Amino acid sequence: MKRKTVEFVQAGNYAAEVAIELIEDELGWSPRMSLADARKLETVRLALERGDIAAAAQYGRVFELMNG
Repeated sequence: MKRKTVEFVQAGNYAAEVAIELIEDELGWSPRMSLADARKLETVRLALERGDIAAAAQYGRVFELMNG
């Protein structure tokens, strides 16, 4: 069974909201994400670290974190 969820990735002053799917089964490592979704989250994290907001925004909404 798969279910959609949102993961937040934060690097520096930016955060991104990225949609992924969690896989649930009786194999003992549940819930887990696919390798493709793990790579997507890593791609977004690296883009945020570089300050490449356009690249990160291809995978979800990007937010600038402000001190209040």
